[in-house]
Amino acid sequence: MAKLFDAIDDKLRAFIESQPMFFVGTAPSGDEGHVNVSPKGGSNLFRVTGPHGFAYVDLMGSGIETIAHLRENGRIALMFCSFSGPPKILRLHGTGVPVQQGDERFAEALAAFDITAEQRRAVRSVVEVEVTRVSDSCGFVVPKMAYEGERDQLYRYADNRLRKEGPDAVRAYVTTRNAESIDGLTGLDPLVDGAAPVSSGRKL
Repeated sequence: MAKLFDAIDDKLRAFIESQPMFFVGTAPSGDEGHVNVSPKGGSNLFRVTGPHGFAYVDLMGSGIETIAHLRENGRIALMFCSFSGPPKILRLHGTGVPVQQGDERFAEALAAFDITAEQRRAVRSVVEVEVTRVSDSCGFVVPKMAYEGERDQLYRYADNRLRKEGPDAVRAYVTTRNAESIDGLTGLDPLVDGAAPVSSGRKL
């Protein structure tokens, strides 16, 4: 039932890009620390970049586990599940790199996504993945679920902060909330001066 692929072919690409969401798994190095799994999704916020490439837009949130783990060791696994139609699970293993807003490549990396102005206001980074393993499995026990639509709470939250606190509100949030992981690993670099980081103990 399971199959190993040489690359992301056209059929797999179509499957990936038809999914409304996916899951990202990362972990710190060594025997200690917290393994993390995060749901990701959103219209036009992720894309296949080639036979061995994938990227997604990283939006603001109170947790920074994925980015911190990638900065430490780069290991990442992405999982796509079919919740309608024929059952299928697809996993992409590889090495991920966060492209931060202070990086020279950030504008180019973000421009590759056809996102709205509303989505753009909530962006904190772009994650690029070099895929080293592509495999599928049956997914026979994954339940069928109907997709009803996307949530807009995060975008409204970002807009509300921008209205109340000014144009640097989201960058200040990233600076204070995303400086380190729950294990104390380095998260995102600061984007504004004078904003004191707070300890990370929760996720959005």
